[in-house]
Amino acid sequence: MSPAKQPDDPGAEQPFVSHLIELRDRLIRMSIAIFVVFLALFPFANEIYTFVAAPLMAQLPDGNTMIATQVAAPFLTPFKLALIAAVFLSMPFLLYQFWGFVAPGLYKHEKRLATPLLISSIILFYVGVAFAYFVVFPLIFAFLSASTPEGVAMMTDISAYLDFVLALFFAFGIAFEIPIATILVVAAGITTPDALASKRPYVIVGAFVIGMLLTPPDVISQTLLAVPMWLLFELGIVFSKILMRKRATETDEDPDPEASGSGLSALGSGPDGPVGGSASGRVTPRPGTPAAGREIGRDLDPHFDDPDRWQPLSESEMEAELDLIEADELPETPRRAELNPASATQATPPEIAPVINSVEEKIRRANRLRELGSTFAARTVLYEVLEEGDADQRRVARNILNQLDEA
Repeated sequence: MSPAKQPDDPGAEQPFVSHLIELRDRLIRMSIAIFVVFLALFPFANEIYTFVAAPLMAQLPDGNTMIATQVAAPFLTPFKLALIAAVFLSMPFLLYQFWGFVAPGLYKHEKRLATPLLISSIILFYVGVAFAYFVVFPLIFAFLSASTPEGVAMMTDISAYLDFVLALFFAFGIAFEIPIATILVVAAGITTPDALASKRPYVIVGAFVIGMLLTPPDVISQTLLAVPMWLLFELGIVFSKILMRKRATETDEDPDPEASGSGLSALGSGPDGPVGGSASGRVTPRPGTPAAGREIGRDLDPHFDDPDRWQPLSESEMEAELDLIEADELPETPRRAELNPASATQATPPEIAPVINSVEEKIRRANRLRELGSTFAARTVLYEVLEEGDADQRRVARNILNQLDEA
């Protein structure tokens, strides 16, 4: 198979060279898009610069104009602005190409979160730039023009002005990404909305410090950057709480009655009765398990607030249940050996002992954990298979992970 040829199975591992070829192709498309937009904008480079300079020109005293202190500045400055504008207008296509390269490596639950965040981040960046141009610039330049000392003519160099406005565009565009950053740190489990809310005083002080560093040395521009940053931080906390409530709802609700029934039956019904649950909705521990001697389940009422109500099995309890299930699946000889430990050395040949450290056994264990409803533990085992298994085993693990995502 040549390096440029993609494998027939989309779930198969691609060679490293094919990834480099795909990255090269997408970078070429991005460069072509920027070049095409630049060719369309370059004839209007001077008009674009006039539009960007309009907030300052409106505040200049009568008779004052902008100046060019360098020989090539009248040509290079509009050229530079047209190129930056081409990148700015091509950003949705550029991010689409980046997303097309990264998305195949993400799971479905990650794609569901990343897609709206990507779209909203583009929109918020554009909103931040528009806010700087239409709201901040008129106030800043009015303040700077009014504070010009007597006898000083305010004539700004066109190159210095372009650098100044681009810095503010970037600062406000990044500042408006605060809700996205807040949602990401909460979704990643780094912090919680309540913990972020408790740090509100520090965030407000930090917003004003950042506004002081990124804006001109005047109170108006500093406040116009700090206050939106604070409000966007509060907006990010609100959306983070909504995300956490949605996750809690998806975790608590029963996805499918049939799947629920099979999950309860999968907990085992040995000679001592059902292990995981009964028809009355109560969980009964199997004698001999770590949960024996105590009631680990109560009626599954969402309003029942007893501390002894039903709780998911812990890791040790889950391991004990899996060991019992494995014992039930063994042939009769090892089952008798389990019931009569004294004869274990005579009745159990060493070659039939389960090898729980093999990749195949981890796949079977992940399937049993999925049947038991412990998706987190199943994912953990499957991630180990992705690291240790061969191509076929990794493909099986990815299929199981996709089934968990669709559940």
